Amino acid sequence: MQIPRLHPDTIEEVKLRADIVDVVSEYVVLRKRGKDFVGLCPFHDEKSPSFTVSQTKQMYYCFGCQAGGNAIKFVMELGKRSFADVVLDLARRYQVPVQTLEPEQRQELQRQLSLREQLYEVLATSAQFYQHALRQSQGQKALQYLQSNRQLKEETIQQFGLGYAPAGWETIYRYLVEDKHYPAQILEKAGLIKPRKEGGGYYDVFRDRLMIPIRDVQGRVIAFGGRTLTDEQPKYLNSPETELFSKGKTLFALDQAKGGISQLDQAVVVEGYFDAIALHAAGINNAVASLGTALSLEQVRLILRYTESKQLVLNFDADKAGTNAAERAIGEIAELAYKGEVQLKILNLADGKDADEYLHSHTPEDYGELLKNAPLWLDWQIQQIIQNRDLKQATDFQQVTQQMVKLLKRIEASETRKFYVAYCAQILSLDDAGLVRLREENLETQLGGTASINRRQKPLTASVKNYLSHQSPAPPPDRSLLEHAEALLLRIYLHCPEQRQAIIAELEERDLQFSLSHHRFLWQQILEISSSDGETRNLASQPDLISRLQDHFLEFSSEMGLISHLFHVNEKNQKEILRTPQVVQAAIACMDLVMLEKRYRHFLELWQQTDPEAEPERYQSYYQAFYAEKIKLQKIDRQRLFSITELL
Repeated sequence: MQIPRLHPDTIEEVKLRADIVDVVSEYVVLRKRGKDFVGLCPFHDEKSPSFTVSQTKQMYYCFGCQAGGNAIKFVMELGKRSFADVVLDLARRYQVPVQTLEPEQRQELQRQLSLREQLYEVLATSAQFYQHALRQSQGQKALQYLQSNRQLKEETIQQFGLGYAPAGWETIYRYLVEDKHYPAQILEKAGLIKPRKEGGGYYDVFRDRLMIPIRDVQGRVIAFGGRTLTDEQPKYLNSPETELFSKGKTLFALDQAKGGISQLDQAVVVEGYFDAIALHAAGINNAVASLGTALSLEQVRLILRYTESKQLVLNFDADKAGTNAAERAIGEIAELAYKGEVQLKILNLADGKDADEYLHSHTPEDYGELLKNAPLWLDWQIQQIIQNRDLKQATDFQQVTQQMVKLLKRIEASETRKFYVAYCAQILSLDDAGLVRLREENLETQLGGTASINRRQKPLTASVKNYLSHQSPAPPPDRSLLEHAEALLLRIYLHCPEQRQAIIAELEERDLQFSLSHHRFLWQQILEISSSDGETRNLASQPDLISRLQDHFLEFSSEMGLISHLFHVNEKNQKEILRTPQVVQAAIACMDLVMLEKRYRHFLELWQQTDPEAEPERYQSYYQAFYAEKIKLQKIDRQRLFSITELL
């Protein structure tokens, strides 16, 4: 259906409810850094995070590719979707009532949106029915299984809404369709019934099964897992994929665990429903279940939204099947672990037990101690490589070395790789200290020099060390001064058309950019308007620039809030603008200092990390580059004929 024009009130309400961290976390693994969040930019390839998300400003910005905007723009750019499509999608997600500008279109749109609400309602009613059936005579076998076999208390049974689907072929169908008068088509779309292949009519999907409601993060029932109480296969049967339920995007018990995950800064992933339920019953309330599938990126990002340190523990059996399950469960998140974006740990319980079985004979404190000591995924992989291998035998030694090299090559973080090169060398040396360095060099050679620890690099001379520690360039302006300088430059540009060409020329000549994201965003809009008019070089001919920018920002209220003060001039601003040439000079110098300092630090770091013997030309090139930036910094410092701090 073609989406009609949405009412501005709907758009504004979506902007208010759609938290940008919540939205971006669906696609990007974010880490908290100060007040903001950082991660790898989804709009371009990068190895070091330059993508920032500000929860207070409700904006994102990438310092690498300059992508930026609010939550709506993020989804638009990432999915190449229209503005109305994204707003409608977010409205559904955050339960914002949708209004259109054309009243006659509202009925059809609401009909489409109400399908999801009907599914939520019929599934909630079904869950209540199954819970009631568990307390009836026909559900006694299921209730006894929960209380005796699973040793669950009444409060846990109620907490997770466990129930029973009676054995009849049309029990839930008759209750919901004949008694509650729900349309059969809604039940089918909810995954509760299926049409008969012959003779017409429907039959229940779940029959004579213990019923486990699967809920979304908000606690709404979206599907069911049914465990057989007989020898019927499969043992566990999940609802089919529906409008509400996608197995690869859902985690069982996340609605119960998200608070515990945030509090403990750690998420525990188990394989089965009852493993997660048993952990919660034991007071370990940061556990979720993967529904028996390999963990997808969507599931991982869903979990990691609630843990600042991005710590994820996979708990599967210690036997062969459990090991295979762990390897299968890792699935797509392996790359995140190799990049260091996830602190992935593996917890294997002894004697092939799952978490539920373990807690029958051990205390929650015992389990907590195992969690605390769970090895990192890379350590676990190395242990799997050397398991049942005799490193004194040439064949085993060679095979283990090859597998270690294969593993080490996939580790992207250089410092992490260096650590594991040394760790693997220690293992291969069989506690012979004299062999450790030899094994290390052997691994480095097979890695093609990518893991070089630069032990051969010549130490810095005393004079160079003194130069680095005592001759550092002048410190850049602090953020408040820089923000004031950039704001003044933009205000002059907006209110003094005669200065626009000079400002453009200065910025282009020095190759400068605005450092603060909201200033950079405004500057980009200015350039886009100028470019669309074909007057980029004749900026003084745009006296209506402020009014056009204000119109342009109607759909960017979040951004407008950060820069709207620049469109106005008070008495203090007027005095500052009267000193326009000096203020422009000071602001440009302030921005120049910041950019030069960044480049200086960048080349200095590259120089320090380069092996002068292995790469003499590059070593010399980096030295010349950072020294040149230092000279520029000193030159700017000497040329300043007035104090930037006093002027700004």
